[in-house]
Amino acid sequence: MAVNYCGDFKVSYREINRLIQRPSVKFWVTVLFIGVGVFPLIASPALISLSIFTLIAIVGALGLNILTGMCGQFSLGHAAFMAVGAYTSAILSSKLNVPFLAAFIASGSIAALLGLIVGIPSIRLKGFYLAISTLAFQFIVEFVILVWPGFTGGMNGFPAKPPSIFGFEITMGTRYYYLCATVAVMATLFVLNISRSKYRRIFIAIRDRDIAAEVLGINIFKYKLLSFAISSFYAGIAGSLFAHYVLLITPEQFTIWQSIEFIARISVGGMWTIKGAVMGAILISSLPDLIRLLSTPMIHYFPGIMEKLMFLREGVFGVAIILFLIYEPEGLAKLWFRAKNFFKLWPYSY
Repeated sequence: MAVNYCGDFKVSYREINRLIQRPSVKFWVTVLFIGVGVFPLIASPALISLSIFTLIAIVGALGLNILTGMCGQFSLGHAAFMAVGAYTSAILSSKLNVPFLAAFIASGSIAALLGLIVGIPSIRLKGFYLAISTLAFQFIVEFVILVWPGFTGGMNGFPAKPPSIFGFEITMGTRYYYLCATVAVMATLFVLNISRSKYRRIFIAIRDRDIAAEVLGINIFKYKLLSFAISSFYAGIAGSLFAHYVLLITPEQFTIWQSIEFIARISVGGMWTIKGAVMGAILISSLPDLIRLLSTPMIHYFPGIMEKLMFLREGVFGVAIILFLIYEPEGLAKLWFRAKNFFKLWPYSY
């Protein structure tokens, strides 16, 4: 007798851990890759530039999402690790003529090493007190950059060379977009693998109740340091990409405000999901351009409105974070999940 089944069943651990589990997911992933590849061929230079900064923000947000979203370790010094990566890569490539790939890896590695050091207080501190300790690191990095002008350029900034990989010059624009897209995809795949491994469960156990996790035999100090190292590595390579794109890095590009922007990205997008980190990075990075686009039709009627609205940018970030925390703490990822389920179940609400 034939038996009809419905649903999505898994009969082995291999099927459960498969990255792409359904043909529909494979289809949409293929569409996404094609769209990412074709986009710079049809977009304007301004849109390509915005996309490059957005891709760099995605890499940084993914790192902070591991530390804060998965492991529950609140950090206000993410921009400082990005600064470490940016200056490391720029100094190695400009002063020592180190190849870009070596400088790129070194930028993440040195940032990860400093992340291990900054993460040491996490064994005793948590919440507000841990945030203050990471904020102290943010100020220390800014101070070192300013008081060491012979090495970092100080307020005048430090120049970075355009990247070159195996003799292939990566000029600003389309080629750099593909470089950033490749790094962002690889970074996302690595985080996806973490989210399907034991490390995600360990991080979540530490986040939800670290004492209970320790009673269960989890070395919470080891895994807290691991989360700091991974997050700092991501910030370091994001800083390297940023440095070699803008070609001149200054302390004003890595202030406490940039750290708050990263917190806004994962808060608005959804602090516990990879999808949320990506969506939040896209929204927050494009917000200034959205404000400029909305204010452009009003320039003829209200001269100077563009400058006034851009000053409201910080206020918009704050309002967005507050509204999401009140009405949708799980961010854009939860809204996307609800919208997807609505169309999947429509017209039957149950």
